Amino acid sequence: MKQKIRLTIIGVILFLAIAITAGITMYSKFAPSKKVMKLEDYYQTAGDDSSVVLVLQDKIYEQRGKLIDGQIYVDYDTVVTYFNKRFYWDDNESLLLYTTPTEIIKTEVGSKDYYINKSKKSMEYAIAKVEDGVVYIALDYVKEYSNLEYTMYEDPNRVVITYIFGEDYLFADIKEATQLRYKPSIKGDILKQMKKGDRVQIIVDEEEVNKNFTKVITEDGIIGYVKNSMTKNSYYEATESKMKEPEYTSITKDHKINMTFHQVTNQTANNHVLELLGNTKGVTTISPTWFKVSSVEGNVDSLASETYVQRAHNYGVEVWALVDDFTNAIDMSELLSYTSRREKLSNELIALAIKYNLDGLNMDFEKIPEAAGKDYIQFLREMSVKCRNNGIILSVDNYVPSAYTSYYDREEQGILVDYVITMAYDEHINGSDGSGSVASISFVSDAVTNVLKEVPAEKNIIAIPFYTRLWEETADGVTAKAYSMDQAQAILDQNNVEATWDEETKQYYGEYESSGNTYKIWLEEEKSLEEKLKVISENNVAGIASWKLGLERSNVWSVILKYVN
Repeated sequence: MKQKIRLTIIGVILFLAIAITAGITMYSKFAPSKKVMKLEDYYQTAGDDSSVVLVLQDKIYEQRGKLIDGQIYVDYDTVVTYFNKRFYWDDNESLLLYTTPTEIIKTEVGSKDYYINKSKKSMEYAIAKVEDGVVYIALDYVKEYSNLEYTMYEDPNRVVITYIFGEDYLFADIKEATQLRYKPSIKGDILKQMKKGDRVQIIVDEEEVNKNFTKVITEDGIIGYVKNSMTKNSYYEATESKMKEPEYTSITKDHKINMTFHQVTNQTANNHVLELLGNTKGVTTISPTWFKVSSVEGNVDSLASETYVQRAHNYGVEVWALVDDFTNAIDMSELLSYTSRREKLSNELIALAIKYNLDGLNMDFEKIPEAAGKDYIQFLREMSVKCRNNGIILSVDNYVPSAYTSYYDREEQGILVDYVITMAYDEHINGSDGSGSVASISFVSDAVTNVLKEVPAEKNIIAIPFYTRLWEETADGVTAKAYSMDQAQAILDQNNVEATWDEETKQYYGEYESSGNTYKIWLEEEKSLEEKLKVISENNVAGIASWKLGLERSNVWSVILKYVN
């Protein structure tokens, strides 16, 4: 009997032990984790009091800011990538610049002082610093000129930055006290104890959908997960900016622009302006090729003539003098990457424009390397300030839009300058893989369509060619020479060739053999230009330009007047 009782007791004990073990196992499996993750571990900032975590909108940014003398500093690349691309760092002269529509603002690295044009002002902190080769800008200074709001939090140091405004974001309130967890599971470490009524922004992540948890970011920049049942009253709300964006005003003519380029290679050529204009109809603007960048220091060679300007004005035609970078010895990157050199160049050009009573300046910089793209745009910003302040029209010539010329940043040009001119020609040039048209209809049409994606129609001028190329195909390769309209027709007449209309290019095409070589030509004349003008006119752009004056037939101007008047 005692043995039976003993066995029963042992059995009960074993049963209880198994039950308890099973209960503990079940509890550990289904009970929520109470483990708390320190925010220093979450943000990976342990032992680093000088860095600042950057929370951009609803993402924790991989780059860290700096906390120096109580000020938050953000690296230059982050500033121009996310907050304001109009900040410019001159690495050669250790200068930080910012341009508004009417001001050029400049400060030296480490200085509390900055200059608005030539007026000196000061901040209570160093505006820009360099540490370990990285440029940092005080966030408060960035905020002076940028559309952003931020809030700083401590333990650990982090700043939550809002810089995208006007979009609807999904928010919700916490229903009752709960935990914000590191993972979408009750086993996830606790990041923060949430109180009833706390507001969170819901992060919609299509790659991370969980039926039990919602991904959120708290107002103090912690991203984690709360149970779906713990959120209520979800609602969309648009963040509104408190900053008024600066207005970039432009000089806009109340008529369509009919502009023509006049190639001037010496002072004598200036004497023929009235003769050339006398053969035209409806020209509103002439652009003589007067100014050449002559050194990396920013010097300019000039062929300008007061008499020329006066004669053009008497004829009712404005003068937008052209500035080119065609001098082979000039490294445009060396010129434009120095603020002092850009300043010298822009000041010289403004002085020349004032001296000769020019209506405008036309920038024809075609040798900008990709590495100098940001320097070129900064030059245009600075030029636009000075032109705007002096009532001088600023126009810029561009290649047709393409991936390999995207660094010319036509979108920014369209904000800064008065007119963006697209050179819708040179589809095929000497040195191309093969012969072809200077400007087929599809080439022009694509140019118009693509530039309108970046530049408003009222600022767009489309340039068309008055020349054509005769292609010579030999056993050694393909070469081409450019001819005027009359010269091209004379070549065909001399070789007894009657050009036929090519529907694909919308041009007359001629071909002949001579001395074992093949010659091909796609003509530019009244009918082909009219096809281009139809496309340009249909898109209601600001006008046309033409290269170059003197290569056209007189009848061309009557055709142009049908579409630009």
